[in-house]
Amino acid sequence: MKERILQVCRLGRIDYDAALNIQKEFEANAIAGKENDTILLLEHPHTYTLGRRSREDGVFASAKLLEALGARVFETNRGGKITYHGIGQLVGYPILNLSPDREDVHRYVRDLEEVIIRSLREFAIESFRIEGLTGVHTREGKIAAIGVHIKRWVTTHGFALNVNTDLTFFQHIIACEGEPVTSMQKLTGSEFTLSEVEDVILRNFAEVFDFQEMRNRNLTTVGAIQ
Repeated sequence: MKERILQVCRLGRIDYDAALNIQKEFEANAIAGKENDTILLLEHPHTYTLGRRSREDGVFASAKLLEALGARVFETNRGGKITYHGIGQLVGYPILNLSPDREDVHRYVRDLEEVIIRSLREFAIESFRIEGLTGVHTREGKIAAIGVHIKRWVTTHGFALNVNTDLTFFQHIIACEGEPVTSMQKLTGSEFTLSEVEDVILRNFAEVFDFQEMRNRNLTTVGAIQ
């Protein structure tokens, strides 16, 4: 059996549109069979993204207020509704070829949830799924959002985990199903570095998705795979 390799790109803080362009390049190469499975780990500046099920009235804030907040708004082709990305939030964009053994969208989403649930447990945070909803929840609210896009069984978009996130930015939108949100910092009273959370996420990601090896890859030019 061929050893499965996961390529890891830690991009730090990066604009949403720049990260989207990188995803598209990896997606095209993966569909063409020219790229290993990859996960991008990163943090966005203040950003609101609208999924395919978003409504125009999902944003409370006016264009003037969004500008004052320093936030940008993007329409996306991922599933789900509107959500917030920002500083102190860990975002993961897996670009995986699910064919031929994992061609099941429901399973893929549940596996992403499982990665986060296992990872949070290592930080003494109990989390769970809610039937009929997507994402990871705690008794004090939703802690991670998931929205994916799949083309020819190659995945893009992914998950957003609130680590040290300023939760007041969620007050300007109707996030997901309107449920309350929380963060690792709020639940524990401790601040975490994104790098330490990334390490735990990667280990559990490799276990859940059966990767035998992880290889770090640096992208020297944003928006261009080299």
